[in-house]
Formats: sequence, structure tokens, C-alpha cells
Amino acid sequence: MLVDLSHPIEDGRGAFPGLPPPRIGPILDHDASRERYQGKAEFFLGHAEIATNTATYLDAPFHRFRDREDIAGISLDRVTALPGLVVDASAEPGPVEIEAGHLEGRAVLVRTGRDELWPSDEYWSRGPYLSERAIGALLGEGAALVGVDFGNVDDIEDPSRPAHTRLLEAGVLIVENLRGLGPLPREDFRFTAAPVAVVGAASFPVRAFAEIP
Repeated sequence: MLVDLSHPIEDGRGAFPGLPPPRIGPILDHDASRERYQGKAEFFLGHAEIATNTATYLDAPFHRFRDREDIAGISLDRVTALPGLVVDASAEPGPVEIEAGHLEGRAVLVRTGRDELWPSDEYWSRGPYLSERAIGALLGEGAALVGVDFGNVDDIEDPSRPAHTRLLEAGVLIVENLRGLGPLPREDFRFTAAPVAVVGAASFPVRAFAEIP
């Protein structure tokens, strides 16, 4: 069974606060295209202009470190069919704890249920964030990726952004704004969050999903 864990990208909504909203629409719609094909066919040719931190997205180390790999530099084996582990935590503002143990090579997904607030202003207000101990557990146990169903792995009131800094420096990838983690078991599933290989991008939306046997 496949479980979709990503928010759809919609015209005008879903970008990180302060960034321009996505603009999605036609370059040439079906009606306007018919002349091009002598009335024998019609096609929709569209465009999308989005901030790369929109909806459910992956952060590459380049997001924090100018000399590290960008989105295009992340190999597929780092974001595809990773063994998953779900950690349950509160949706309320405050530090999220992750206990050490059996994290090596895993995608560790933090399930709070805060995704139910998407895309309201309340969703983007100060919410859960990874504690110092959680960051240490992810690093010490060799986690491959951490994903969260809220807006930021860091406390938005802390400008030093310790989670982004320490995790991305160590090559632990970050997926923010996951949704629908409720059906997932604690483990025994595979997680995928592959972005388009955009050269020079520090973050990019993903179609994140879990595969449950």
C-alpha cells in the first residue's frame, strides 16, 4: 500500500511565510491551442512559478552551507525507499524528543498531527521543533533523513537554527510539512521523498510517500 505524505501545491497557497505564493496557470489553454494544431487536437501548456520552500519540501545541505551539495547533487539512494521509523510527539509548541536507538540509515518521521492546521496562519506560528537531545540522537545514531508534519525543525524564535545547521552539516536530509502520517505503523515501511534534480536549488518540493507491505 502506498500512502501519500505530501501537500499538493495549489495556486496562491502553501509557501513558507514571507516567500511569494505559487503561481500556476496556462501558457496556452486547450481552447487557445486548437489553432496551432489546425483544429485537429488541443493541449494545455502550463507554467508554475514557485518558491522552492513550498508545500512539502526537501532541504539539501546547500540550504545552510554554500559549499555543500545542492538538490541536484543528492543521489536517489538517499531519498528513495528508506526504512522508516515514526516518532509520536505533541502538536503543541515546544521541543520534540527522539530517543536514541535503531535510527541508523532510517528516515525518522515525527508525527504530531499539526498538519491538520494546514495551511492556516496557526500552522505557521511557533510550533513543535526538534530538541537538542533529538538532534543529538539523529546524529549519534546515523539517521539518513528526518521528516516532520509541521513547519520547521527549528524553533522559529532561535535565529541560530541549530537543527538545520547540525543536521545538514552532517548530511542528514530534512523534509518539512509532511501530512497524513496517521496511518503509518511505527516501523516496517519504506519512505521516499525525491525532488526534481534542479541544479542550484537548496530546497525543492517533493512527492513524499510511504510504502507499507
